[in-house]
Amino acid sequence: MNISGETRRESYHAVLPNINIRQEVVLKILKEWGDMTAQEIAYILHWSGLTPSDERNYAAPRLTELKQAGKVRETGKKICDRTGRTVTVWSASALVRGKE
Repeated sequence: MNISGETRRESYHAVLPNINIRQEVVLKILKEWGDMTAQEIAYILHWSGLTPSDERNYAAPRLTELKQAGKVRETGKKICDRTGRTVTVWSASALVRGKE
């Protein structure tokens, strides 16, 4: 493996515990606040003091991972207030919502 591959792997393993925690927080936000976009979730993460800014990339990768795990699903589209672009609306999967 090359040096950049090694450093990427080392960085990934260093932040992995935080990724799992962030996944749980994102899922909790969707359960408590209802369907939201990645940008809206990022805003709540920042507002709650969990991230240094409301950049959507604090939430978007976790949504992709949670979708792959079957814990969230795409429920629609809407126009983002910040960018004016069409974005995905996410929801906690029905099975996940019913467990708590």
